[in-house]
Amino acid sequence: MRRSLRSAVLFTVAAAAAVWAAWPGSPAYLAASGHRAYMVAMMLVLAGLPLLARPILGPVSGSRTARFLRVGFYAAILALIPARNVIEQVADVPPRGSAELRLYRLINGGNLGQPRQGEILFMILMALYVAAILWMTSRRSRVAPATLAAGTAVGIALGLVMYTVAPLGLSKDATNPWLPGSDADPLVLLAWLLLLCGPLAAALVADWRYTAASNSPLSVAARNRQIMAAGILSSLTGALLVAVLGNGTTAVMLRAAWLRNWLYHGQHLLYGVQYLSSDLRTSSAIAYGHQITASVDTSVFLPVFIFFPLFALALAGFAAFTVWGNSTAGGSGPGRGDGPPGPEAAPDPPDGNRMADLDLSAGKVPAVVTR
Repeated sequence: MRRSLRSAVLFTVAAAAAVWAAWPGSPAYLAASGHRAYMVAMMLVLAGLPLLARPILGPVSGSRTARFLRVGFYAAILALIPARNVIEQVADVPPRGSAELRLYRLINGGNLGQPRQGEILFMILMALYVAAILWMTSRRSRVAPATLAAGTAVGIALGLVMYTVAPLGLSKDATNPWLPGSDADPLVLLAWLLLLCGPLAAALVADWRYTAASNSPLSVAARNRQIMAAGILSSLTGALLVAVLGNGTTAVMLRAAWLRNWLYHGQHLLYGVQYLSSDLRTSSAIAYGHQITASVDTSVFLPVFIFFPLFALALAGFAAFTVWGNSTAGGSGPGRGDGPPGPEAAPDPPDGNRMADLDLSAGKVPAVVTR
């Protein structure tokens, strides 16, 4: 009960801080866009899912890894809410200036008004992510702590590498200030390897550690549970981490001119700006071109939320099918050893059937040992 109260208080404080940071200052904008209802709905989803899942899945697992995952995923989603709100204010509000308005129409396509379909999809995806984490970290899921650790480690590596390669998205106008040009090629290759092979590696490591820790044969279903959980967890962690870092960088860049100039190399001309006449190509127009381009480029993270788990599901499913195929083909079988350990044979009593030494001084007669 004390732990539940601490968790509720911590979530309430963090949610209030996220809403305060995300709340736009213009009442007219709030009334026109519906972002107020969107944020309230997100908070209700985050607060209500654990309450709905507890009767079905039971309490959180007793491992520290499970608690770390729950806290980490909730903290990441709460950080995403104000970051995306800052980005959407730039993407949804057209400017008044002639040059900036022309750039807005060229780059954004005139998406105005209510939260776009991407925001509704984002809320659905976050609900699915939270539901998956609540299941993996619950007691009834029977996912081992080593499995959670393997999936989390691979996911963190994937997210960090992806962010290093593309801190502002994956469009042709996105730039990388610390790895320009071909300098990013080795990390691009590593990112592809982690994306395509990381979930499989996490699944194999989880299966190996799970079977190595067991002294008795394990069912195929138990092993496949660890394989699928590790593979999917790696993709969920990687997608959420790169989205938090990418959206956070973009949100700060929209407000900080020094970071924007560093990320876009000062007067770097993006799409739309190069088509402006020389008298309209002012420093403010160039800066706004950077802002609207970066805010639109963050839409790439929605496909990341979808396709990363799909890749992992396919790879982990292949590993699970391999384990099932080996078991049906009469392979070595799961677990360590060829069968359940039988009882150890009792040693023969000394000198045939004679009685054990009597302790008559203590007034006790031990049982007779016979063959």
